[in-house]
Amino acid sequence: MSKFDKLLTKLLFGSADKNFKFDDLVKILLSLGFQMRTTNSSHHIFVKKGIPDIVNLQPNGSKAKPYQVKQVRELIVKYKLWGNEQESK
Repeated sequence: MSKFDKLLTKLLFGSADKNFKFDDLVKILLSLGFQMRTTNSSHHIFVKKGIPDIVNLQPNGSKAKPYQVKQVRELIVKYKLWGNEQESK
C-alpha cells in the first residue's frame, strides 16, 4: 500500500480528524488533481475542473482543522474521487 493510499484510508475512516497533518491533507488534494492557490493570509484554496465545490483550508499549526478534514472527506465521497489520484506509483 502506497503512502498516498494509507493517507487516503486514514482520511476516509475518519478516526484521526483531530490529528491529521495539514501537509498530508494538501498532498491528498493535490494527488487527486486539485489546483492550489494561496491568499495573502494563510488560506489555501483548492479547485478542480468538474467539481463545483471549492475547498478552503487554513492550517492550525502543523495540523488541519478537524472540521476541514471532515469537509475534504465528504467531498471525496460525494464525487467518488478515491482511485483517481494523479500521483505516479
